[in-house]
Amino acid sequence: MESRLLQGGTEGMKGVPKISVAVPVYNEESIVEELLRRVLAVLNSLPGGPHEIVLADDGSSDRTWSMIEQAAARDPRVVGVSLSRNFGHQAAIGAALDHVTGDYVVVMDGDLQDPPEVISELLAEAQKGFDVVYVIRIKRKESMTLRVCYAVYYRLIASLADLDLPVGAGDFAILSRRVCDLIRQSPERQRYLRGLRTWYGFRQKGLEIERDARHSGNSKYSLRRLVRLALDGVFAFSVLPIRLATALGAFVVACSALFAFYSLIVKVFFGQSPEGFTALILAITFLSGVQLLFLGVIGEYIGRIYEEVKQRPHYVVKQVVRKTDSGS
Repeated sequence: MESRLLQGGTEGMKGVPKISVAVPVYNEESIVEELLRRVLAVLNSLPGGPHEIVLADDGSSDRTWSMIEQAAARDPRVVGVSLSRNFGHQAAIGAALDHVTGDYVVVMDGDLQDPPEVISELLAEAQKGFDVVYVIRIKRKESMTLRVCYAVYYRLIASLADLDLPVGAGDFAILSRRVCDLIRQSPERQRYLRGLRTWYGFRQKGLEIERDARHSGNSKYSLRRLVRLALDGVFAFSVLPIRLATALGAFVVACSALFAFYSLIVKVFFGQSPEGFTALILAITFLSGVQLLFLGVIGEYIGRIYEEVKQRPHYVVKQVVRKTDSGS
């Protein structure tokens, strides 16, 4: 299996490659038609084919899935994957990746903040021998608060992670077949795609692309979901939070030893005992808070271990629709 995967990369690829576009969508009825129009127009401009777009519907409650069904019935390049419920953005990307058939796979969001017209640029770079060409987002159109939060997060995870994660890179990228297959085989239940593709290595390159404003509707990423994604990235690729507990504990022990030595000197040579009830209460409450904080950090790691041990599937597919050559 390993040798087959290594042969499926960019080296030695003959002929014109087939392109698959993997898109997770959730309650995007106001965007689906425009998304399909723009992506299919890009695929029409690419040589070879037949190319395809795979839309993974993450348990939408509006008309998103019915619109995907209609598009798939009209165009054999459109493939729809309906999940049984909302499993989350990263799981929906995984569902789309599990149903692509292309030699190169483009991963992009369905809100059109990732401009489909960039696909040709990504493909051109990938054909130079890169297994991953990811987009570095510049000139974001979100609110100032979100832009600040994103900037802080990207730099925080880059400093905490054991990997050299690119700052400002999102999920929008083109992957070679072998990288796509490796991600598909990953057993992790809480995936962080941009971290996984970096962890697998191979030749990678970033392209700075201006991020568009959302086409219509509202973002489905609430603050809670954004925080959860951030935590998944930190805890999946770094053990530094636990090591901080050790470092802080050693620092507190050292301070306590110094204070004990100071108290002993004052008592023996000056006949006095240090006073400070307020300082004592502050120290106790501070250390109690630190203990509870790191209990929470340890709990995050244990919770993720618990999810992995259960070995539940990443998602459950309710229906797959595609138009075959016979028209069924």
